[in-house]
Amino acid sequence: MKQVVHFIRKEDVEREYVRTLNLELDYELATLYDALQEEDSKQVEKSKQRLAEIHSELETLNVFTA
Repeated sequence: MKQVVHFIRKEDVEREYVRTLNLELDYELATLYDALQEEDSKQVEKSKQRLAEIHSELETLNVFTA
């Protein structure tokens, strides 16, 4: 029983982390859009790097599997 509770808690933590990553993804996409509009190449690169990191984290969590 203890293992089941631990597994459920782990799943809840992972779901919350995915939600947080999705919010961060939205924010970073908005930041990238603004940087592109302002032609701020430094911020464009920072945003693209962070987006790649978020994508990698989501891939690790198997969010993209159907």
